[in-house]
Amino acid sequence: MESLPSQHFLSLGRPDAVSGPPPGMVDTTTLAAHDFDVDNRSGFMPPQVPVRRLPSSWELWEVALDEAMAGGLQLGDKPDLSEREVTNAEEWRARVRSLPVLPITELKNSEVNLRRGHLVLAWILHYYVQTHSATADVHIPPSITLPLLQICAQLQLPPVLTYADNTFYNWDLKVQQGENEIPRLDNLRCPILFTGTEDEQEFYLASARIELRGVEALELMRATMDEAFVGDDIALRRITSFLLRLAVVIKDLRELLLGVRKGCNPDVFYNQVRPWLRGLNSNSRKWIFEGLEDDPSLTEPSELSGPSAGQSPLIHALDVFLGVDRFSHAGSNSGASPGVAAPSFLDRMQLYMARHHRAFLNHLKSNPRPLRDMVLSTDNAPLLEAYNNAVVALKEFRDAHMIIVTMYIVGPSRRAQPISATPAEGATAASEYSGPAPLKGTGGTDVVGFLKGVRDSTAEALIH
Repeated sequence: MESLPSQHFLSLGRPDAVSGPPPGMVDTTTLAAHDFDVDNRSGFMPPQVPVRRLPSSWELWEVALDEAMAGGLQLGDKPDLSEREVTNAEEWRARVRSLPVLPITELKNSEVNLRRGHLVLAWILHYYVQTHSATADVHIPPSITLPLLQICAQLQLPPVLTYADNTFYNWDLKVQQGENEIPRLDNLRCPILFTGTEDEQEFYLASARIELRGVEALELMRATMDEAFVGDDIALRRITSFLLRLAVVIKDLRELLLGVRKGCNPDVFYNQVRPWLRGLNSNSRKWIFEGLEDDPSLTEPSELSGPSAGQSPLIHALDVFLGVDRFSHAGSNSGASPGVAAPSFLDRMQLYMARHHRAFLNHLKSNPRPLRDMVLSTDNAPLLEAYNNAVVALKEFRDAHMIIVTMYIVGPSRRAQPISATPAEGATAASEYSGPAPLKGTGGTDVVGFLKGVRDSTAEALIH
């Protein structure tokens, strides 16, 4: 299967290091085997511009997406929706329903095209769902249901927009300065937008910039794991320096997160952008996928959360590497039935990641020398302080996330309450903020309560 060309992280190969792990032990001295799709120049982002268009056999999908973006389609629950806007959306949906069911047989030969297919069909799906009225169940036609679910079966992804669709595969270069130019923080643009606004673009690009800055964090993780296999005094001193540097990188991630305020207006995001990203949760109308009987291998989708920052493999990698995941991933699942074990929200969000990136996280988890355990077992004050510095930086990153949520969701929600048509979207969190019901994030969880819990549990990882 064709995939994006990547240069993968390799072991440092320290001259004084032992050659590989002891017999029978899992080799984790490298953070990127071929299957991880992690590049040493761009991290989880592809190192080259994602494919811009599917081959001609699937041009009908691309045309449908082009027409949706160019046609000025409006949200179905937009206040004061005009008759012309309603008709415009109905005519576009009718054209989507009339599309033939295109086979994906040849798409299976290309990972790149499968990803593009998922992106295009998921965007069409969100256009199709969100242009309906706010309360009506939505019947997804076979022309979308069948190829989308078949692609999802290949990619092991849910049939819905994901963080990866909007962050990893929805970018281009502002200025092409050379062949095979890698992405840079200041040279990105998003070619696919629901609203066409700079606000929406900046919202997606903030995440892309965080992922790119995180490349150094991934390199520091790899170098630390190399040294941990040695475990001598030199290794501990080097790990200490790596952790001090990691804290600096995480602080940079925090500044990039807060930087979204420069280009994205909170009210524009909340009222115009965010509703397009909504997935399916217990409070919303049903999404009925038609045509499943035509392919017995397919099943009714059960995971349909919208794109969420909780799907960032970089942040999950930091959690796992620092051993914070045993705190931050515990008890974060809301809505589980009494007595029924259920994965936490963060663990569920890994289902929305590219399978290569899930494999990367599993590789990190399989590390036979976990960093936190090493810090706990080693009587080394500088190492302990450096570790805690990194954990504090991650906790402060989550403080910043709370700031952004307050600005972009809680504040606009309060201002929208008098005219809110949907209580689940207009209510504030019952814990710290007044209101009848918790605010839902695009991932479908109680966003304020969830983030508070994850932030506080991250602080619990500090070693005293």
